Amino acid sequence: MKRIDLKERALISDDGEAILGLDDTGSHACYMIYGIVKPGETGRLVRAGKGHEEIVLAMSGSFELTGACEGTLSEGEAFHITGTASVFLENRGKSDAVYIIAGGHSEDGHHH
Repeated sequence: MKRIDLKERALISDDGEAILGLDDTGSHACYMIYGIVKPGETGRLVRAGKGHEEIVLAMSGSFELTGACEGTLSEGEAFHITGTASVFLENRGKSDAVYIIAGGHSEDGHHH
């Protein structure tokens, strides 16, 4: 079994996210995203997409949420999002905030 450093991938990516999915696992069943939001960064979009569902977990720091889910998401808290609903994450803190997204296909099905 291959180990993958998602934090390192996120740090070197242009958008602060790293995806563990089909390219790594060969499976369409599920995926995981590791994201880093810099202090003061606004507008990080979370949208599962048609036929998908996601659980978004604040791993460190907290996020101000706008869109389909409003309020503050604190470290250790999570929310569930489906389909084309959108939520924007903002980091109002003084250090990086990290989130994890676990996603997969909904019962409606999404076929490739």
